Amino acid sequence: MEKGKVRLSTDAEAERIWISCAQSIRSQVSDAVWRTTFSDARATAFDEGSLTVVVPTNLQKARIERRYINLLTDALDEAQPDALVRIEIDPDWGDSSHFESATVVPVVERPQQAAPSEERTDASPETRLTFEQFVTGTSNRFSHAAALAVAETPAGPYNPLLIHGDSGLGKTHLLRAIAHYVRSHYATFKVRYVTSETFLNEFVQAIRNSTQPEFKQMYRNNNVLLVDDIQFMQGKDGLQEEFFHTFNDLLQNGAQIVLSSDRSPDAMPTLEDRLRSRFKSGLITDIQPPDLVTRLAILEKKAESVAVAIPSEVLAFIAESITSSIRELEGALIKVTAFANITQQQCSTELARRVLADLIDSNAKRPVTVEKILEATAATSTFSVEQITGGSRRRPLVDARQIAMYVTRNMTDLSYPEIGRAFGNRDHTTVIHAVHKIEAAMAERKEIFDKVQDLQTWIIER
Repeated sequence: MEKGKVRLSTDAEAERIWISCAQSIRSQVSDAVWRTTFSDARATAFDEGSLTVVVPTNLQKARIERRYINLLTDALDEAQPDALVRIEIDPDWGDSSHFESATVVPVVERPQQAAPSEERTDASPETRLTFEQFVTGTSNRFSHAAALAVAETPAGPYNPLLIHGDSGLGKTHLLRAIAHYVRSHYATFKVRYVTSETFLNEFVQAIRNSTQPEFKQMYRNNNVLLVDDIQFMQGKDGLQEEFFHTFNDLLQNGAQIVLSSDRSPDAMPTLEDRLRSRFKSGLITDIQPPDLVTRLAILEKKAESVAVAIPSEVLAFIAESITSSIRELEGALIKVTAFANITQQQCSTELARRVLADLIDSNAKRPVTVEKILEATAATSTFSVEQITGGSRRRPLVDARQIAMYVTRNMTDLSYPEIGRAFGNRDHTTVIHAVHKIEAAMAERKEIFDKVQDLQTWIIER
């Protein structure tokens, strides 16, 4: 070694090489791929011409080795010519045994179709949910990575994929993101996303109209089928029978199946054993409530889409105060920014404390039900519960109904289909439209904001 020169330690040299590799990789992949595949990777050693790179989970290791190994080796060759790379699991990341248990099945060739999915016509805001919009953390990282892996390689190692967790934690977002990704990258694939309620309604309609062959064709002629809230299939024998055959037909034809539920298959007592065993034959992941760091990241992401400047201390206050679900967290942010906007006040912690007092004071809250919300809506308006859940389209009544739907979505754990049923058996897309309409109107019309606030206050105080 020449005098005056200091040889880099293996760790420092590995870090130098990896920084160069990471910069190259980062410029060539999407944000979603970077976050779920490479952002947590680190180099631990460079020894005898071989770079050791560690990642948190077997899933990430498998994805790099199966899909991105050429990208990695090309980046390494630029940073350190003729070097080799070795991917290992990071022993310091924590217990990753649940990744080991994922069932891996051979990749099957996917059937090609002549036309893109009919589901592209669904223009509701939830169809535009993407992986880039999904904020990852320790509570959902595995589910997000598994969903992205399925989207990139439909009918690959994780088929079926079942994501379960409490309401409002992002299951629907992941299913919609898979659908969006596949449609964007596999132009000839047929993709269908439905709730289990939609599947049931169309099944019943097919029986009533003697159009079962058309129904079977509609669901079995897909490359990717995504079914939300499968727990509602419990206790419905005819529906489970039909879905069992649909499930088998899709798998036999090399299609991908993605399911979501608010509980694991073993926690569904009235689910048929043959369906339970098929749901468990693939990969099952769960989503837990987000920790503080993830809640803050979610708020920062959501804050990018609002017109009001939100100080970091306000975001921190909301993240510390609202802990139950992502849905309630985002609803709290919308409420604070809407109030600040329509009253022309600066968004501050004290303002947030006043506006969110009903949500923060959890000890004063009693369980909120849709029945209580309907009764409160009737008591604070000129309409009866029967009118609110009825079919009239008179403007003042529609406003009251949509506000009640919005409050139900934010103060209960009910899904869109469940809310639709409670409001006169309306379709879930009607509820989605109402929620997004009131959400937008709250930031522009003080009258609407006050009506929402009054209704929520009435519910909390009684």
